[in-house]
Amino acid sequence: MFRRYFSVTKPGIIIGNLISVAGGFLLAARGEIDWPLMLATLMGLSLVVASGCVVNNVIDRDIDAKMARTQGRVTVTGEISASAALLHALILAVCGFGALIYYTNTLAVGFAAFGYIIYVGVYSLYMKRHSVYGTLVGSLSGAVPPVVGYGAVSGQFDAGAAILLLMFCLWQMPHSYAIAIFRYQDYRDANIPVLPVAKGLARAQRHIVFYIALYALVVMLLPLGGYTGLAFMAVACTTSFWWLLMALRGYRRDIDMHGWARQVFAFSIVNITVLSITMAVDYHAANPQLLVLN
Repeated sequence: MFRRYFSVTKPGIIIGNLISVAGGFLLAARGEIDWPLMLATLMGLSLVVASGCVVNNVIDRDIDAKMARTQGRVTVTGEISASAALLHALILAVCGFGALIYYTNTLAVGFAAFGYIIYVGVYSLYMKRHSVYGTLVGSLSGAVPPVVGYGAVSGQFDAGAAILLLMFCLWQMPHSYAIAIFRYQDYRDANIPVLPVAKGLARAQRHIVFYIALYALVVMLLPLGGYTGLAFMAVACTTSFWWLLMALRGYRRDIDMHGWARQVFAFSIVNITVLSITMAVDYHAANPQLLVLN
């Protein structure tokens, strides 16, 4: 029973979000770490994310049944009923938001709620099924975790929080388009209008290159704004440039699009994980002076 209720929360997504939350938290903490607050933020947001994933699985039962990758999900096979899954999601949400409300602040709670509403209410219920822009809308919810971590410490939406939000939004786009390319048949069978299916592989390929290039520029705002140091800049330049070169390889005539998309996807995870860790340790002790949002 535990396995079923655990699997429906999409543990892989939770782990990825934990890394980005910790990165945002430690960037804002600048070496002065409030460990109980960090633990509460990590646990609270993880429970909120888990709840959103459970609701998403319930909403997507019909779609998941048509996709080879998701046909075995417990909400599709009936191992967990829709009502039981929704009750599970409600308990997770109450515990998660309860922890954030009690231990963090209005900004952190507000962004967690914003991400939840976007993911469940806007993306899962409508945009994913009806619009090619669903990926863009969904990227907003995917970019929330580091901002929640950052806001739990800072209590304000400053330039650092804005950079993190934009940075993780932009990262989501090539990451998601790459998945849609190597899972093209699944998305086509389920009639989901992701860019590769709705507009073609060539257009999706151009968008991947564009978003990676834009992402690489936005990442540089952290060291330029005084939030991180030269080590972060060096790592960001290296990993982002390598990711861009990998994306450009897709224009070779003999390229295997399926294999290429898998490589772009896999390196996207490496890139964001390494940068999340680096910004957590290569912070500037002094408050940044160059970029301020009032």
